[in-house]
Amino acid sequence: MDALIRGLALGLWAAVLLRSSVDGRLDLLLRSGFHPLIWVAGGLLLLLGLMQVLATHRRSGRLPRAGASRDRIQGLATASVAVLVLALPPRPSFADLASMRPRDDTAADSLTFVLPPAQRSLTDWVRLLRSQPDPRLFAGDPVRISGFVLPMPQGPPQLARLLVRCCLADATPVGLPVRWPQNGTKPQGDTWLAIKGRMAVEQDVLVVVPEDIQPIPRPARPLEP
Repeated sequence: MDALIRGLALGLWAAVLLRSSVDGRLDLLLRSGFHPLIWVAGGLLLLLGLMQVLATHRRSGRLPRAGASRDRIQGLATASVAVLVLALPPRPSFADLASMRPRDDTAADSLTFVLPPAQRSLTDWVRLLRSQPDPRLFAGDPVRISGFVLPMPQGPPQLARLLVRCCLADATPVGLPVRWPQNGTKPQGDTWLAIKGRMAVEQDVLVVVPEDIQPIPRPARPLEP
């Protein structure tokens, strides 16, 4: 019975990993380059689960070993958590996560080439400002960016993205200040927006001056390397 419960738990966690690989959940948690590791891990867990189930036939009739009751409870608890993850997939809030993570203020990312202004993503703009910190060089440039609304402890919200090297555990937020329309309501945190406008300099800081703001669904792959 213990081997059967362990096999069930392993099989359920294999289902969690394999289902996450095909329904898009991994794109919310992990960079695409690491997805094959999840596929392999899910396959191995499924194989181990089958081996545990087959082991129940070989061990039938044996006396229960010491600690079997504790192992059974742990196995059932693990299987229950896997069922909950399958039934209620995680829905991470990028704004909440970004507010708890340190900002990525390093200048380690160097640009090998510079895209035209209208083709630069939010991350491209942030990296460009690191390499060319004089904001006056970009005043008046057209901008077309998208990201989620990140409330700031001081000042208006920014439009932000999360940079990851591996997964959400090492995510760092990057953002751009936005001159939000005065006659509108403040955008809610974690809302995804597409902004078209121009760059301007305010108090020696480059800010996005929107001409058009449109709500958009969260991208299928919201994490950026």
